[in-house]
Amino acid sequence: MQFCTIPIKNIHQTIAKITAVAIVLTAVEQLVIIHAVEVVITFVQEVVKLSVPMIANTLAKTLVMTLVEVDVISVVSKLAEAHAVDIVVIIVPEQWRYSKKHMFVKDNSRFWQSGMAKNITFIITKDCQLACKYCYLVGKNSKERMSWEVAKTAIDYILSHEDDMKEESVVWDFISGEPFLEIDLIDKICDYLKTEMFRRNHHWFNSYRFSFSTNGINYGTEKVQRFIEKNRDHLSIGITIDGTKRKHDLNRIWKTKDMEHGIMPKAEEEKGSYDDVVRNIPLWLKQFPKASTKVTISSNDIPYIKESVLHLYSLGIHEVNINCVFEDVWKEGDDELFEKQLINLADAIIDGEYYKNYACSFFNETIGKPLDCNLQNGNWCGAGKMLAIDAQGNFYPCTRFAQYSLRNKKAWIIGNIHDGIDKNKLRPFLTLDRCTQSTQECIDCDVAEGCAWCQGENYDAANTPTIFQRATAICKMHKARVRANNYYWNKLYHKFGKEES
Repeated sequence: MQFCTIPIKNIHQTIAKITAVAIVLTAVEQLVIIHAVEVVITFVQEVVKLSVPMIANTLAKTLVMTLVEVDVISVVSKLAEAHAVDIVVIIVPEQWRYSKKHMFVKDNSRFWQSGMAKNITFIITKDCQLACKYCYLVGKNSKERMSWEVAKTAIDYILSHEDDMKEESVVWDFISGEPFLEIDLIDKICDYLKTEMFRRNHHWFNSYRFSFSTNGINYGTEKVQRFIEKNRDHLSIGITIDGTKRKHDLNRIWKTKDMEHGIMPKAEEEKGSYDDVVRNIPLWLKQFPKASTKVTISSNDIPYIKESVLHLYSLGIHEVNINCVFEDVWKEGDDELFEKQLINLADAIIDGEYYKNYACSFFNETIGKPLDCNLQNGNWCGAGKMLAIDAQGNFYPCTRFAQYSLRNKKAWIIGNIHDGIDKNKLRPFLTLDRCTQSTQECIDCDVAEGCAWCQGENYDAANTPTIFQRATAICKMHKARVRANNYYWNKLYHKFGKEES
């Protein structure tokens, strides 16, 4: 038996969409307690076998019970015991949300904008259809998948420790390998999260996001689309597309069965994934018009940066976020090629006036300046403030501290779903700032602002088991970006100057 709540005024618009939305009995019970239930409609089993449009057409014939402020639980339980009910639709009046006891509707936009939300990541699976050459997840496999029992226990632990997680908002993050491979479990997790936050009157209720980073291959499937439709108002989905077919297919290739045994295909046998991803981009942008994508740059794809950004613009993606991999993969001369590509891109963006409607994170007015160690000493990375859970129920400061993300070090486990979080293992993260993890050269750097780092990579690359040793593999790439960034703003300044004169 399944439950769904909808506002009473929206019954005609939503009744045809009601299929299998899970709302647990405790949520129904809570609605009764606060006298919020207006009507309960029960559909008999024969009805749900019909097509979705037929449900709306058959509504009048299947309205077999009407209840007003009565003990819904006992009635529903009896129907369930008799196997008479498959779906229960609870229609509630709009005003229920404004009960003095349960003031759930909040405007927390400022918290999203300021980055003050708690980030909690479910490592649902370590599997992925692709084997991207630059991927930092070195331990991906098709065997480790989270069970419902582990997910439920993790949620129960987190929501029962409300005082330890006082952030006003939360991002429930699904990164994994490819999260949409486990859409059934994710759907169940999200339903449980919503109903449990409601039941507990948790301060995150109605102040949350479900966030996904996906390769986009399964985006158009029926199950994924049904999930999106159900959770649209609380969703953030990023599809990774690296640019042109040439750039994308250079790195983002399909995984073969032999790869799990360490046998890599020959270059001519590699199959790129561009065509499988780009077909879903129009649907994604239709549903999320303001969505952005993230482009990763590694040594072998530097020559294709300019054409790739312009290509993404042509697909309708208005914001392109780009980052260089943190790992030590850069070859001699890469920084010079990188700078030239960015200068060419700057010319194209300014001459083509793309800057009026499009954004590229490589060109930013805040980077390339000195930093004051006293006034600007914050930690750029959120590791330690975030929380990640793997398939075994272990907790981590971030996914980058899980074993499948590490090449050289052992996983940094800070607890588990049964024993809780060991706060002593989080202490190093509380003292992290720019100065405690940087050499004097980095502290004194004239272009330090905007030079990012990853605590997980710092840990993995360090020659001691510490997070206080900053990895500097991207140093020369950052400096090249700064030079190109200066070129961009100087050219834009002179363009506006000429137009005004």
